[in-house]
Amino acid sequence: MFKSLLVPALGNDADEPALNAAAAIARGFAAHIDALHVRLDAAEMAVAMAADTSGAGSAISAGLIDDLEKNIREREQRAKQTFSRFCAAQGLTVSDAAGSGSGQPSAALRLETGQEERWVSSYAMTADLTVCGRGADDASAATRALLEAVLMDSGRPLLIPDGAKPFALPENIAIAWKATPQAARAVAAALPLLKRAKQVAVITVEERDADHGEGERLLTYFGRHGVKPAVERVAPAPTGAPETLLAAASRQRADLLVMGGYGHGRLREWIFGGFTQHMLSAAPLPVLIAH
Repeated sequence: MFKSLLVPALGNDADEPALNAAAAIARGFAAHIDALHVRLDAAEMAVAMAADTSGAGSAISAGLIDDLEKNIREREQRAKQTFSRFCAAQGLTVSDAAGSGSGQPSAALRLETGQEERWVSSYAMTADLTVCGRGADDASAATRALLEAVLMDSGRPLLIPDGAKPFALPENIAIAWKATPQAARAVAAALPLLKRAKQVAVITVEERDADHGEGERLLTYFGRHGVKPAVERVAPAPTGAPETLLAAASRQRADLLVMGGYGHGRLREWIFGGFTQHMLSAAPLPVLIAH
């Protein structure tokens, strides 16, 4: 059950789709949304910029820090304005009293100062789900770093809306299944959505590893939760596992893909390597992923 949602309020075009997706989930589960904006530290940023430029330490000036602080203030103001418009448009109660028993979704804006990845990951640890938009920046380095930090460091699931169309509670869900703890955690995290879906498909990309009965036990597990999925086993396409999964999800008319990351090394190479472009900028559907 989703009762506590976290949305990083970045002060850019990723905020609105993420907030709207969180609102759809909050309405379905009477959940609370924490929108977290992290004020960056101008002095810390200036030092980091100097460290990236050989011999440029003397280039740090009060003017540079003033410019950074101006940008930081503007970013915070955009985040606040977007949050206010969102709450007004959605008719959400702005309240810190989550779990008050009203049965209505609510939202609050949280403000912190420091390193964005650290703060967002810390807040994500005590949220049922983090919703982070991919934005229109085609998976910039900053976006990838934040998504990676939340996924790798929080121990909690991450939902990435596609941003191309309004998010709604999914009716057709595809699960990219592999017998790993990460995939199992993704399935467990998505269970509230799976139980509401009209159709669920378990997609397995065939590999040489033998199935030791995990697939059958997965179906038994779903049956005990009232979920009756279809099963599709596909051979890896020459274009690779990401394209294979997306093609299979498209055939199933999925409006959500649930998947797990398969270990630190492989996750960073696959999810945050070439697969990043598919999931963050080209994937035609939202993705719920857990590590």
